[in-house]
Amino acid sequence: MLRVGLTGGLGSGKSTVAKIFETLGIPVYYADDAAKRLMNEDAVLKQQLSENFGKETYLTGTLNKSYLAAAVFSDPAKLALLNSFVHPATIADAGIWMHKQTSPYAIKEAALIFESEAHLQLDYVIGVAAPYALRLQRGMQRDGASKAAIEERMKNQLDEAEKIKRCDFVINNDESELLIPQVLKLHETLLLRATFE
Repeated sequence: MLRVGLTGGLGSGKSTVAKIFETLGIPVYYADDAAKRLMNEDAVLKQQLSENFGKETYLTGTLNKSYLAAAVFSDPAKLALLNSFVHPATIADAGIWMHKQTSPYAIKEAALIFESEAHLQLDYVIGVAAPYALRLQRGMQRDGASKAAIEERMKNQLDEAEKIKRCDFVINNDESELLIPQVLKLHETLLLRATFE
């Protein structure tokens, strides 16, 4: 079975692309959702976060998301520290999940595939590309956040051009071409490659 990554900058539309793959019967591992689950369920990870970010990190055993976000997003060193705990836990969890899949290929959807070095555990990586202004607009609409808040989050991600350059396949989501035909074509390519791997 092929292990395929799906990535793109904030607002690129990678979750939309992931949903299209799911309608084709391809299982998708959503790294962000998994990270949130692990931060609430993984005892080792919970201990690491409490020790490094303070007792306020958990309220009655549940992750205090607003406290943690405020603590890390304006401090690159603290964000790097948080990622140094969360990324390995998520990568290990994704590996276990991938091992259980029986489809020709399975997808791991994650914004930080290259930043976390998760690409080293994958056979191929698909990038979803969209222009900066469009990604910014989508991010503001989706999260109901200010332009400055979205830009701050985008700064914590690998440069879009560099990210796309590292991908094996690229899906354009700039509203100039339809997504579904691009996904269908890529689906056929991956099925073919899975047959010969």
